Amino acid sequence: MSTFTVVEEQGVAVVSIDQPGSPVNILTAAVKAEFESLLERLRAEKAVRAILLLSGKPDGFIAGADIEQFVALPNQAAAEALSRDGQATMDRVAAFPKPIIVAVHGACLGGGLELALACHYRLASNHPKTQLGLPEVQLGILPGAGGCQRLPRLIGVRAALDIILAGKSERAAKALKLGMVDELVPPSLLRSAAMAAALRLMESGVPRRPRRGGLAGLLLDGNPLGRALVYRMARKSVLAKTGGHYPAPLSALEAVRTGMERGLRAGLVDEHRRFGELAVSPVSRKLVQIFFATTALKKDDGVAPGTATPRPVRRLGVVGSGFMGSGIAGTAVSQAGVEVRLKDADLVRVGKGLKASVGILDGRLKRRRITRQEYERLSALLSGTADFSGFPRADLVIEAVFEELSVKRSVVADLEATVGERAIIATNTSTIPITDIAAGAHHPDRVLGMHFFSPVDRMPLLEVIPGAATSPDAIATAVQFGRRMGKTVIVVADRPGFWVNRILSPYLNEAGHLLTEGTPIEAIDRTMTRFGFPVGPIALLDEVGLDVAAKGGGVMHQAFGERLAPADVIGRMLADKRLGRKSGRGFYRYQDGKKAGVDAEVYRLLAISPSDRVSPQTIEQRLVYAMLNEAAMAAGEGVVRSPRDGDIGAIFGIGFPPFRGGPLRMIDDLGAAQVVSTLRALEAEFGPRFAPAASLVAMAEHGGRFYDDSGSRAA
Repeated sequence: MSTFTVVEEQGVAVVSIDQPGSPVNILTAAVKAEFESLLERLRAEKAVRAILLLSGKPDGFIAGADIEQFVALPNQAAAEALSRDGQATMDRVAAFPKPIIVAVHGACLGGGLELALACHYRLASNHPKTQLGLPEVQLGILPGAGGCQRLPRLIGVRAALDIILAGKSERAAKALKLGMVDELVPPSLLRSAAMAAALRLMESGVPRRPRRGGLAGLLLDGNPLGRALVYRMARKSVLAKTGGHYPAPLSALEAVRTGMERGLRAGLVDEHRRFGELAVSPVSRKLVQIFFATTALKKDDGVAPGTATPRPVRRLGVVGSGFMGSGIAGTAVSQAGVEVRLKDADLVRVGKGLKASVGILDGRLKRRRITRQEYERLSALLSGTADFSGFPRADLVIEAVFEELSVKRSVVADLEATVGERAIIATNTSTIPITDIAAGAHHPDRVLGMHFFSPVDRMPLLEVIPGAATSPDAIATAVQFGRRMGKTVIVVADRPGFWVNRILSPYLNEAGHLLTEGTPIEAIDRTMTRFGFPVGPIALLDEVGLDVAAKGGGVMHQAFGERLAPADVIGRMLADKRLGRKSGRGFYRYQDGKKAGVDAEVYRLLAISPSDRVSPQTIEQRLVYAMLNEAAMAAGEGVVRSPRDGDIGAIFGIGFPPFRGGPLRMIDDLGAAQVVSTLRALEAEFGPRFAPAASLVAMAEHGGRFYDDSGSRAA
């Protein structure tokens, strides 16, 4: 079946792109070949004086190129050829003797935007789903079909680098302001407005576009000296954000520089060469694997297919209006658009919680992610109470009260006496087993865990934890609602700490041991940010809250014994009323909520004389291998359903460096035998907490792996 249908109207060939059997249009080799053949036919038709491209899909233009083709690339030469081929197609579009007008509604990303950039005139709908961007660096590559050359020429170097180097997408209104599109119209008028534009261009040709950016654009984008400054600042910014671990943004910067300083042809050659290098690099392979894993999770309800009937969630109840409860409420309203009823012990707390929840909407409004009308509508969905009024109508209730088993059991009992017979009750516990919380429940089949991460509106992961009696319907409902909230969801086993906090505990504990030995706070955190974590472990403790960390650490110590015994650091910090960022005092000092350096008083409090005698290599080894060992142990116990879930959980839950693929992927890359050897050396020096996991030892003996060559679970 054909992807393209053509209708001729008043000398305009209206070409609809509708890829058969696919929910979105993507640029495969077959689609590209069909498109080029169509162009040649339309070139020869004298009655056709202009071409109008639009999508036959209801909510998208072109979502990008076929990612599967990257996996199949055997070497750099093949990757370069793929890029050259894409560039040649876009060159033919740009040089086409008849004006080509494109009408964009929905996602126009990657190769889809590169096609639009090659066209002669662009219109976009003002619908929120209309997004234009070049996300390639998120896959470890760069725009390889001319995007690094055409976008800077269209909107200026600064604006183009802002999009290309971050892999950003812009909403249609911002795209119009930048000059990425020429007209912005309502979706209902898009086709007619595009047709009118085609008729205009048939008669008067493509209009000249004014230079963007005013005087600053002239000084910085419009001359070599100004651009040199832009390149230097962009490089500095990229290195600050990536630590040099991700080569794609820097390579894209150089491809842009080559094209702007040496001409379009030289830029295209540099672009396809760099694309070839990146496409077969280990970093790109890891990022593509993560892309496929997250895509698969969007279709995975956490239960065997056909075994569950997810329930619709229209009304959500949240018990506890503190930092986590208000974050859950605000995110549910903002992303899922459901009614939310927030409860706490008194109305003063409820009021503070509602204010924090609305603050999430405030942020979206300020960033222009929602309109004023959407803001008003969503704000009206939030309400609060000091009793359980309104809760009988809830389809799902999430408790986010203090991390204490008796308190959570009491809340579950109150909810069972209040909510409807089909309502699901979820707990936001971070460490306490769900089966323990549901032990006294009359309907434990409706009770499960939904572990959100802080801050809820920014952290992308959700762990769903079934208890021993949780029904498949409840699991699937929680998973689907988590996705509606914009989360990547993994289903994990009901073990203390679940997955993320289980593998995080020994990492944080080891940081505490290093600190008690006199290793400076800055040295510990700096080493791990250089490894690739967004923050170091000591800074993370401040962010989590030392009271919360102490509670979780106690649960893990009780569950797993001396192997997970925390260092005697947090207790002394709490005795000095240091809670971390939220109290303005922790391991770091805080001014107006912002970190203001290490608090030297901590060393006196802990009776420590800081010294740099421990090398960065040793710090990294102790911290990383503590986590790798725990990940192997937990995976061996079946805490996660697959290595895919484990690695996605680590990357999205604690910021494990994506370019390393996740802890289980990293073990495969290092080799289980090497990991076991290093752990045994650490065990000999630092004690039994580094004893290798039995499952890891077995893998080392038999040459086992977590993944096979295709990235799936090893047999």
